[in-house]
Amino acid sequence: MFVLPFYVVFAVAFGSVDKVFRLPVPYYAPWWWSFGTFNQTLTKFYEYPHIYQDPLIRTFEYVIAASVICLVLGYAVAYYTARYATRYKGLILILLVSPFWISYLMRIYAWQGLLDAGGPINKLLQPVGFGDTRFLEGKPVTVILGLVYGYIPFMILPIYASLDRIQESLLEAGRDLGGSGASTFWRVTLPLSRPAILAGIVIVTLPMFGDYYTNDLLGTTKTSMFGNLIAQQREASGGSTQAASLVLILSVIVLLPMLYYLRETKRQVEQA
Repeated sequence: MFVLPFYVVFAVAFGSVDKVFRLPVPYYAPWWWSFGTFNQTLTKFYEYPHIYQDPLIRTFEYVIAASVICLVLGYAVAYYTARYATRYKGLILILLVSPFWISYLMRIYAWQGLLDAGGPINKLLQPVGFGDTRFLEGKPVTVILGLVYGYIPFMILPIYASLDRIQESLLEAGRDLGGSGASTFWRVTLPLSRPAILAGIVIVTLPMFGDYYTNDLLGTTKTSMFGNLIAQQREASGGSTQAASLVLILSVIVLLPMLYYLRETKRQVEQA
């Protein structure tokens, strides 16, 4: 279910395009593969006019910024839920999961209304002089906040599960040894939750790299990301081969954090 579709992407990327109907002609036999289209796609990142370079750089900027915000906010929510929520823990978890009951597309449409020039966000910002901010006219902060909104539950849930499993006796031992609350957090809680942090980062960054709906609905061509390149080429006449090439390039990019996560997880298991 994974290998076969991915092999088809290879076959399309290294295939050709029908000259009449401009449809992709996949080459399923590796010895017939042609790397011409793939090489042309690759050169658009580093040769003038670098038409693919800006979306790639923006994707890294947006994903890093959104991941950091997700980590800071997500860890705070997960920590509060695991340590202080007590009887409200179940309610908080339900609220975290409930957005998944609504289509992601519909939730982003709702943000269009919230961020519109005459929407409630602008009205709230009017007293501090930011009431005329046009969030939906190609502002990077809008796309970043949209990514945070869409993926932050994936950061909170694994961190919460890890924090909730930390034995209270370990924290008490840290306090008994003279550690303050902050010291116990930095020396005990944070190291024990590090695998969950890595897992959360991987879980949110991988789909962010390929995300294109968020920018389509909240951004413009000035904030287009790597996923938008794939979508644009897929819709263009004869562009499916280039789209498949971009998918392979994106796969290599997202493979790096995944390999780092697997390496760190393996090291954690060996140390345990």
